[in-house]
Amino acid sequence: MRSELPVPETPAVRPLHAGWARSVLEPVVARGGPLVILILLVAYLSLSAPYFFTVGNFKNILQQTAAVMILAVGQTIVIIGAGIDLSVAATLALSASLGAVAMTYWGQSVWVGILLALAAGALVGLVNGLVITKGRVPDFIVTLGTMSAARGIALILTGGLPVPSHLTAIQLRAYLPQEIIWLGSGSVLGVPVASLVALAMAFVGWVILQHTPLGRATYAVGGNREAARVSGIAVDRVKISGYVLSGFLAAVAGLVLTGRLNSANALMAEGMELQSIAAVVLGGTNLFGGVGGVGGTVVGALIMGVLGNGLNLLNVSAFWQRVIMGLMIVLVVILDQWRRRRFEAWGEGRTR
Repeated sequence: MRSELPVPETPAVRPLHAGWARSVLEPVVARGGPLVILILLVAYLSLSAPYFFTVGNFKNILQQTAAVMILAVGQTIVIIGAGIDLSVAATLALSASLGAVAMTYWGQSVWVGILLALAAGALVGLVNGLVITKGRVPDFIVTLGTMSAARGIALILTGGLPVPSHLTAIQLRAYLPQEIIWLGSGSVLGVPVASLVALAMAFVGWVILQHTPLGRATYAVGGNREAARVSGIAVDRVKISGYVLSGFLAAVAGLVLTGRLNSANALMAEGMELQSIAAVVLGGTNLFGGVGGVGGTVVGALIMGVLGNGLNLLNVSAFWQRVIMGLMIVLVVILDQWRRRRFEAWGEGRTR
C-alpha cells in the first residue's frame, strides 16, 4: 500500500505593496499614534480657534495639564502592573486639604505642610496596595472604596469649605505660603513651574520603569503575573510599591493644583481620575498591563489638555464638554483594544 506524504502548505502570497504598508504603518499606529493625534489636534485648533496658537495659550495649556500629567504618571505605573487606581483624584484632594490646613489653620511651616501632604498620599497608596494584595480584593473595588473614604476625610478636615476660606483669610490672616502659590502659578524663564514639576515627575517615572529592578518587575507582573511569581519576583511587593508611588504622585499633583487655585478643598479634581486613565491609554499603555510607558502618557495628557483648552476657545458649552470628554474616554478604550489586537497581529505576522 502506498503511503501518502504530507503536502507542505503554501503560504498565502501577498502583494509587495501590502507587505510594505503593513511593515511601515503598523508600528506607527501602535507606537506613534498618540503623537500623530496630538499634531492633528493642534493643527485643527490652530485653524479654527483664533487665539489658540499663541505663546500665552500654550503656557496656559502646560499649566492646566500639569496636575493631570502627574496623576497619569502614577496611573501608568499601576496600569502597567495590571492594576487600576480610581482613588488618585480623591487622594489629591485629601493630601492638598491636609497640607493646606496644616499651613494655614495649624500654623505649621510650608515644609511640614508639604511633608504631611506627601505622607498622606503615600499612606492612601499603601492602604490600597495592602488591601489588594493581602486581602485578594480586586483593584477596582478597593480603589473605588478609598476614593469615597478619602473624599470623606477631606470633607471632615475642611468642614466642606475651601482652605483658606475668604472669612478665615480676613479674620485670622491665614494665607497659603508664597512657595505653594509659586509652585502652581509661578514661572521660570517664562516656563510655568507647574509644567516643570510635571516633567520632572514624568522623568522620575520613566527612570523607575526603564532603569530599575522595580520597573522591570512591574512589566513582568503586568505581562504575566503567574510567570513573574514563578521566576522569583515578589509580586505583592511590586503591586504595593506601584500604589504607593501613585499615591505619592497624587499628593504632588495636589500641591501643584493648590498653588494654581490658591486654595484647597475636598471636592477639587473631581473626575480627574478618569482623565488620568484616558491619558494613560491614549499614550499607548495597555489597560491589561505589561505594555506602555511614561513618554506616551505625557503625550496623552497633552492631548486631553489641548482638547479641553480648544473646546473652551471655541465657546463650547460646559455641558457639551462633559459629553465630549465622556465619549473621549469610551473611544480611548475602543482604541486601546483595537491597537492591542492590531499590534499582536503585526507581531505574529513578523514571526512567520
